[in-house]
Amino acid sequence: MTTDSTEERVLAAVRERRERVNAAIDEDLPLVAPERLWEASRYLLKAGGKRLRPTVSLLTAEAIADVPPLSVDYRQFPALDGGEVDVMAGALSLEVIQSFTLIHDDIMDDDALRRGVPAVHKAYDVDTAILAGDTLYSTAFEMMADTGAAPENGLEAMRMLAETCTRICEGQALDVEFERRRDVLPDEYLEMVESKTAVLYGDAAATPAVLLDADDAVVDALYAYGINSGSAFQIQDDVLDLTVPSAKLGKQRGSDLVENKETLITLHARQQGVDVDGLVDADDAESLTDADVEDAVATLNEVGSIEYAREKAYSLVDESKRNLEALPDNEARSLLAAIAEYLISRGY
Repeated sequence: MTTDSTEERVLAAVRERRERVNAAIDEDLPLVAPERLWEASRYLLKAGGKRLRPTVSLLTAEAIADVPPLSVDYRQFPALDGGEVDVMAGALSLEVIQSFTLIHDDIMDDDALRRGVPAVHKAYDVDTAILAGDTLYSTAFEMMADTGAAPENGLEAMRMLAETCTRICEGQALDVEFERRRDVLPDEYLEMVESKTAVLYGDAAATPAVLLDADDAVVDALYAYGINSGSAFQIQDDVLDLTVPSAKLGKQRGSDLVENKETLITLHARQQGVDVDGLVDADDAESLTDADVEDAVATLNEVGSIEYAREKAYSLVDESKRNLEALPDNEARSLLAAIAEYLISRGY
């Protein structure tokens, strides 16, 4: 299958589910008093986003139940134990956690843009943004507690969500630490990526299996699928930060270099003797020019660092597709494999 046809399949699957997820956001996160807090809390969720993680969750549910895509109400989804589960609530809880992490991440990095609009702390203020993130964090657990799953399965899904949030914070702490270190190893970086980014994909894939009462082996395989594809997603993000125009990217191109963020690309370049700290001469992302970034990319291409990162991402995606063999062979499983491929072939 060509890259274009894979992208078309994925984007169609995402678009069909995004409409349902967006409707669920309005249902489960209504605009109530105090309005400024809830406006800020909903701001990034309403600003767009592909909804890849909830799409993964909803497709995983369909693959496990072995039903045709979009044929069953996500709010009353048939569990393997004979009950019904609101898998949409579980999927939405993880998208809400994602929004919480983006708000706090933008505050820590003082990024001006997110998804092509001013970051929450710029559109409102830092205090409101912190409260909005905290509100989303607690709301996500309320959603996960309200899926209607069997008590033991609901509790396990809550435990997984809590562990995911802890690991995200650990990953963010490592990311901050790495900005001060110049001896970070590639394996350390991949550990950080797994904690900061990939765990949400792991949880998105595994949570429906838990809620629907699937076997532990299926849960573990789906978690590994999410970890591997999610890690590939972050590595591709690092590549896109250098190779995609700012207007298309939704933030300043090359901002990772200004912020001294270590990536698999910069780690490889250091090992090749490149002065990574001297690649760009700018104090902040706003003063970075396209010419600065082009020169940096040329240097990184000369030593093979960008290609090295791409090859690692492809390897992780291949492994993630093997993880899907634990599922029935159906259209939803095929779409999950296509999503893994899309994560490293997307243009932004």
